[in-house]
Amino acid sequence: MLKIAFLGAGSTVFARNVLGDCMSSEALRECELALYDIDAQRLKESEKILSAINKSKGGFSKITCYAGLDNLESALKGAAFAVNAIQVGGYDPATIADFEIPKKYGLRQTIGDTLGIGGIMRALRTIPVMEMFAKKMEKVCPDAWFLNYTNPMSMLTGYIQTYTDAKTVGLCHSVQVCSQHLLESLGMGDKLEGCKELIAGINHMGWLLDIRGKNNEDLYPEIRKRAKEKNAGEKHWDMVRYDYIDKLGYYCTESSEHNAEYSPFYIKSKYPNLIGDFNIPLDEYPRRCIEQIEGWKAEYENLAKVDSLEHNRSHEYASYIMESIVTGTPYKIGGNVLNSGNCIENLPKEACVEIPCLVDNTGIRACHVGKIPVHLAAMNMTHVNVHLTTIEAAYTKKREHVYHAAMLDPHTAAELSLDDIRSMVDELLEAHKVWLPEYK
Repeated sequence: MLKIAFLGAGSTVFARNVLGDCMSSEALRECELALYDIDAQRLKESEKILSAINKSKGGFSKITCYAGLDNLESALKGAAFAVNAIQVGGYDPATIADFEIPKKYGLRQTIGDTLGIGGIMRALRTIPVMEMFAKKMEKVCPDAWFLNYTNPMSMLTGYIQTYTDAKTVGLCHSVQVCSQHLLESLGMGDKLEGCKELIAGINHMGWLLDIRGKNNEDLYPEIRKRAKEKNAGEKHWDMVRYDYIDKLGYYCTESSEHNAEYSPFYIKSKYPNLIGDFNIPLDEYPRRCIEQIEGWKAEYENLAKVDSLEHNRSHEYASYIMESIVTGTPYKIGGNVLNSGNCIENLPKEACVEIPCLVDNTGIRACHVGKIPVHLAAMNMTHVNVHLTTIEAAYTKKREHVYHAAMLDPHTAAELSLDDIRSMVDELLEAHKVWLPEYK
């Protein structure tokens, strides 16, 4: 029986989407879904919800639960796929510290999970756990694919691909809906049928390099015109990315609230008006965490009253990748892989890049892109510099490299002095010492 392990199955909503998708696939539904988490209560909640979905799908899947580190090896043993969706430290206390300590220094964030000081700290907390997963996989399921959904995607996936032998790809939610959201938001939804696109760059800053209609017409001239008009005429939730279209010429894959903190351009103490001008939601991720925690409590109370639950297959890549590898039916994804094959020629081979990849029963293969526009590669490099330095910090456990990573972050460097950056890092490492005891 095919075995799919889900690491961090207490992330119930996400586990429901990915594993519900697997149950919705005829090629995958007769499988063992091995749920693993260190939180036994959350694991129990996920088991109940997934069992209800399984019943609605005909009861083909076998659901097993593995709670705690002692059961990790059993959860992974013999798996063909392992999905990673963990959050080390949780919202309270880790995320709270990631926001509140920088705020003392005047450094504001929106999401803090991909780049910036929040992304750096999250990577340092998460890498040791993911490395443990990968080493267990090398031992008990060496042929399995490790599908990573946890942020910061580039740092985590890049580390595992560099320092372990686990067959790993990083998967995001944004790349597959990038063009759809853009065209629909600009009143160009009629162009979606037969639309062709090329997206390449890095996670959360993959560039929509080319977009064409079904008759091969270039859609960018009209996109640029409408995006500029929309930003000038109304407040909306994608103003930063529309400003990218205006100033850089291209749209990118991740949301404006994310991209507001990825550069030195928008969250600036000297220009506080930019927050309102571009509708930037500071401290957005902590708000979402609180809402999601409360929302899940209410949702679970309702779901717990039913023993059968419908699920429609989502746009998440995971089940389609598994289906393609199992059946041999080709499938294309936007995957996060090392640039070791020089797929993007003007980014370094050590970088974790997000590029088109082809999937079939031989696995996942990256596609060659060539050079991307030099200014877009330069924007990506401001992130890659932080990614590689954070990976070096995680590998060496040297505090000085944590300082270096923070110093290289474009938003942090634009706002703080070097001395304040070092002091802020020291405070954060102290706050996270239960997860990061080795950074002396």
